[in-house]
Amino acid sequence: MASSAVLTAPAFALDPASTEKETSAILSPMEALRSGARKYYSGDKEGALQSLQYAAENGQPMAAWKLGEMYAHGDGVAADDKKAFEYFTQIVREHGDDRPDAPDAPFVSSAFVALGSYYLTGIKGVVQKNPARARQIFTHAASYFGDADAQFQLGQMYQGSSERLAVRWYNLAAIKGHVGAQARLGETLFNLGQSEAKQARGLMWITVARDQVVDAEANWVLDLHERYFALASEPVRSLSRRMADTWIERNRPELMTAQTVAADQN
Repeated sequence: MASSAVLTAPAFALDPASTEKETSAILSPMEALRSGARKYYSGDKEGALQSLQYAAENGQPMAAWKLGEMYAHGDGVAADDKKAFEYFTQIVREHGDDRPDAPDAPFVSSAFVALGSYYLTGIKGVVQKNPARARQIFTHAASYFGDADAQFQLGQMYQGSSERLAVRWYNLAAIKGHVGAQARLGETLFNLGQSEAKQARGLMWITVARDQVVDAEANWVLDLHERYFALASEPVRSLSRRMADTWIERNRPELMTAQTVAADQN
């Protein structure tokens, strides 16, 4: 852990070029990563940038991942997909063969997913749109690292062309708790279902997803549930609700508790 003396050293008040030199002389890459994290979460994102850059340049994939995320979302820096792509590429190049149970594996798999997303949509003047390459990258992250986001992306890519593969990938992500995958799995199963039991299974997953929605960006999940709830018969609705309650009780008991408290208050 970097000492407070290091964190308040005069070098951090100098110009960026001097700061970079002093950082390399004072902090190890791991210490620079920790320093960058502290600065970032304290609101000093400009200071965090310098520490994270040094850590990333010296083999810390977590630092490179955070920089990629910052540039991808314009978080404390001007949004720059080219720089984000470069940081994610660096992670994959340097750590793509790391074990899936390695400490940094979640950041490596997330970098794969980010690259796959860039190849799926393309970056004007930088990365040509290449869905086949995107599928290849998602498949590696989904299979080797078991990444739920990659599994969800594959489900989306196969939905409409191969429902069997879509269900396979959605299901793998859904059982990990991926809300989007749960919703799309339910949609696919409902549409494939030729019996009330199968349709109930589909509506169950959509209901499970709806019950876990926590932000406005997931309004599509609420709309999806409303649409399929309207299509379902009363027996399908009733069965799906019981199935959803059972799933949440086993996998997200805190949600069941919150729902019970809310019902009591009403």
